[in-house]
Amino acid sequence: MQFKRVVVTGIGALTPIGNSKDEYWENLEKGVSGADRITRFDPENFKTRFACEVKNFNVADHLDRREHRRMDPYTHYAMVVAKEAMEDAGLASGESHDPDRSGVIWGSGIGGLHTLLNETRAYLEGDGMPRISPFFIPMMISDIASGYISMKYNFRGPNFTAVSACASSNNAIMDAFTYLRMGKADVMITGGSEACVNELAMGGFNSMKALSDRNDDPKTASRPFDKDRDGFVLGEGAAALVLETLEHAQARGAHIYCEIAGGGLSADAHHITAPHPDGLGASNAMKYALEDANLGPDAIDYVNVHGTSTPLGDVAETKAIQSVFGDHAYDLNISSTKSMTGHLLGAAGAVEALACILAICKDIVPPTINHFTDDEAFDPKLNFTFNKAQKREVRAALSNTFGFGGHNVSLIMKKFQA
Repeated sequence: MQFKRVVVTGIGALTPIGNSKDEYWENLEKGVSGADRITRFDPENFKTRFACEVKNFNVADHLDRREHRRMDPYTHYAMVVAKEAMEDAGLASGESHDPDRSGVIWGSGIGGLHTLLNETRAYLEGDGMPRISPFFIPMMISDIASGYISMKYNFRGPNFTAVSACASSNNAIMDAFTYLRMGKADVMITGGSEACVNELAMGGFNSMKALSDRNDDPKTASRPFDKDRDGFVLGEGAAALVLETLEHAQARGAHIYCEIAGGGLSADAHHITAPHPDGLGASNAMKYALEDANLGPDAIDYVNVHGTSTPLGDVAETKAIQSVFGDHAYDLNISSTKSMTGHLLGAAGAVEALACILAICKDIVPPTINHFTDDEAFDPKLNFTFNKAQKREVRAALSNTFGFGGHNVSLIMKKFQA
């Protein structure tokens, strides 16, 4: 079977360090931290009292009141970034694509957790009568964002949501890429959103001892590959990509950011939360991605790592990179943009795929900030792009995302050449 080529023609971002694709990139390049004390609720009684929240965002500026009151915040975020990506791609008018060959594949690890918390609280604090909102279920379920996006833009092709914890939105991008290259669609909106900065999520991750508790200095709390890393920083937000077959994009004269070259999927089959200690699943995902893209290891210039700032995860991923890339690992730029955005759970893959796309377009690698102390667990010859962005040609970039349950996804994007 002759696969079709797939390109990126539109992007949108809503993150803890920027509420648009341009603001997001500007602050990535500068090395800005999005972490601060939580404002969504009073965190005083929690072990961790900070997170990477979306800032200066008012949903009423983007959606009408009747519409947004029937959506969870994770859907608000999805609608906003889908709009930016569609406008960026020149598709928002609906005149240059076939609705029946246009689809939406979204990613969210948890979905409407705010809605679940609020409805449960209202019931328990009430008089015991089951006065549950008729919108409770459709607001909460993880697939509803893709449904809303499809209704907004009349996309009647493939429509579903990938749920694989923190790998969700990279899974969604991989699925959208697959439908397009197999000729099952012409256009896909894909990406992911998450809105989980609330009491349930913070309490749950604290109980697992997964979060940093550096409350005295939250802006430097996310420290991937640093000797003193002590857990991840919870983040929220969304990112969207418009993918098209090359022939469809060229027929309408679309601007092309880059090409999706391939992807790889694997499972650790090891533990519900801990990574395989030797990075076996991560290694396999990267190997499969290179094979799928028909690229050798030396074709990759930048790896945007999962890099959550956890003691075990950072070591396992680095072992995997050295296993896959061999001596070429020393020629790579490696960075964890979670040092700035925090960990956006199911939206992490899409937000980090955007970092790769823009790195390719601008030939600049965003940094891993908050590095203070070297850790002997990491090879000192590896270039983790510590603390400052670096200019270099980025021919191709690989993005890793790994989820609880042992889900691993690696995506490869490369410069577009006609």
